[in-house]
Amino acid sequence: MSAESEIARARQQVEVEANDEQGNAPEFVEGFSSKTVVGTLFVALIMLPGALYLGLVAGQGLGPAAEWVTIVLFSEIMRRSFLPMKRQEIYILYYIAASLTGLAADKGLSGGPFGGFIWAQYFVQSPQAALVAKSIPHWVVPPAGSPALIHRTFLDKAWLEPILLMVAGQVLGRLMWISAGYFLFRVTSDVEQLPFPMAPVAASGATALADAASKEESWRWSIFSIGTIIGLLFGFLYIAIPVFTGVVFGHAFQLLPIPFLDTTTNTQSILPGAITGINPNIGNALVGFVIPYPIVAGSLWGCFLFRVFGAPFFYHLGLFGNSTSNGWTPGMNGIYTKQVTDIKFWLSITIGLQIAVAIIGLASVVSVLRAEKNARRNRGMKLTLPKGRGDVPIWLPIAIWASVTVFYMLLCEHLISSDKTNGIPHTFPVWLLIFYGVVWSPINSYVSARMNALTGSTVSVPFLQQISIMESGYTHVDAWYAPIPLNDFGYLAQRFRELELTGTKFVSLIKAEALMFVIVLPASFVFWAFFWHTNQIPSSQFPFANKMWPIAATFEAMFDKINAKSGGMQWVHLAINFPRIGLGIASGLLTYGLFSLLRIPVLFYYGFVGGVGANPPDVLMTFLGAWLSKHYFEKRFGIDNWRKYTPVLLAGFSCGTGLIAMASIALALIAKSVNYLPF
Repeated sequence: MSAESEIARARQQVEVEANDEQGNAPEFVEGFSSKTVVGTLFVALIMLPGALYLGLVAGQGLGPAAEWVTIVLFSEIMRRSFLPMKRQEIYILYYIAASLTGLAADKGLSGGPFGGFIWAQYFVQSPQAALVAKSIPHWVVPPAGSPALIHRTFLDKAWLEPILLMVAGQVLGRLMWISAGYFLFRVTSDVEQLPFPMAPVAASGATALADAASKEESWRWSIFSIGTIIGLLFGFLYIAIPVFTGVVFGHAFQLLPIPFLDTTTNTQSILPGAITGINPNIGNALVGFVIPYPIVAGSLWGCFLFRVFGAPFFYHLGLFGNSTSNGWTPGMNGIYTKQVTDIKFWLSITIGLQIAVAIIGLASVVSVLRAEKNARRNRGMKLTLPKGRGDVPIWLPIAIWASVTVFYMLLCEHLISSDKTNGIPHTFPVWLLIFYGVVWSPINSYVSARMNALTGSTVSVPFLQQISIMESGYTHVDAWYAPIPLNDFGYLAQRFRELELTGTKFVSLIKAEALMFVIVLPASFVFWAFFWHTNQIPSSQFPFANKMWPIAATFEAMFDKINAKSGGMQWVHLAINFPRIGLGIASGLLTYGLFSLLRIPVLFYYGFVGGVGANPPDVLMTFLGAWLSKHYFEKRFGIDNWRKYTPVLLAGFSCGTGLIAMASIALALIAKSVNYLPF
């Protein structure tokens, strides 16, 4: 089977999964309505402060709980009010709930953009930051000793410039990601016709709830309910028991190991440098149900061939370093092993592989456009687009993306040059800003979008900003706080694919983002100002922040100094190795050619490349799910039926785990409150 027919078949299957009971694609209608406005207010006024407080107290986010609890609650209220919600309204509400309750896991920060200022005020006053505090720019946070920090208030002129920059970033960031996401969607979905295997999950969940709200008998609701029950049972074992026992007994009891069963230290004598173990999260297995089997199989081969069985070979060649060079040493667990081996060797190889994928993808785009031109069809970037979807001329998002990028370059230069050392303005390398904004961000975003469209997961290059700034020779702290245009917008192409599959007009997303901007900033300001003014953050009232923020401050201070002339982590310079990047490019292209000659499925290739940077315990559980899907469930239910069931089942599972997480968190908060009562 050719690469084109392989991808076309996967694309067709995704389309079938999103169609209605009669097999028709949904018509495009408006998803933004008064119901979604009320839902947004509910999330901003109820969910957002809850997420804020929960993050500071327990270091946990609401996650899927916020998304599914919100839409289940509102769909039920609307149904009982004889105003059932359409699938388009449900999806937009799902999107809003997911956007407003994000979590910075290492700091437990949620509750909108003002949370970043709370962290900044703590860090600049912390003893860990003593060596860098005076170098942190005034446009980031007022200096230590400022009345704004002493009185714990945002209503001080010292906060004016940081807040104005944040507001501008909120506006420009939305313009940038919407335009970038739309352009990448047009290229990967409309031109290349890639499938986006994970897009039907959110779409199927919205459709199932819409079917239930309209009282229509639907197989989707039955499958969604089964997935929800599985999620509730698994969530009880995986989430509820550790959360509640941790509160009641002071020690979390885990029936299932979190984050995974790590056997790395047990196998190091025969597999030095390898990561071994298994992730008991059956959500990964359900993901294996959804993603095409060749992708999962390729990921397993790529991951285990290089990360597990090939690791001893690389280790004995000295590519992972040793204890004297801050490299891998026996005794490191799986998490540390991955971090160290990534920096020492795999980072450069991964960059090269991504560039190879970009070259292959660009060649594919050129081939498609050339074939369509030869056939004299009105296709390519001038495709006959679905009626009513809400498309705009393709030059518009490109112009917005480019304009905002150039603005950020100029803004970075202005902000950095406003800082001085011994009266001399700082000068950040212009070529590096150009590389970030014009070269790497577009390439990386396209590669990430293409991998997500093919495999359901994105790729990333860790520590690229830190390492490249170190290589440039720039030595000042302000580089870590400037709004440098280094971005990966690849995952956002799937947002537009989800809108398409649910029949939601694209303008609905723009309206939702505008509404969130209007609502989330005041809500974030009010709630963070209230919590901060009533009590110092962190403090004993916020156990997670009180315990973890000093640790996070230590690491941030360490990274702030890595580009210093002396005292920095000079060994990190070795992470970017240009010969290895070239090796990665050559390996990626040669592997693609070899697989093509051997007629190995192209989806297997993309899974193989993605597997090189993956975590073996996660890949193993995903493959187990894919293997069961192919060898049992497809035979049991029929291939066509089973492939329609899987995204709905996964959506229900996410809903179930979200609901049990919400319940267990609520009980934990009640228990914590009771513990402090004097009776």
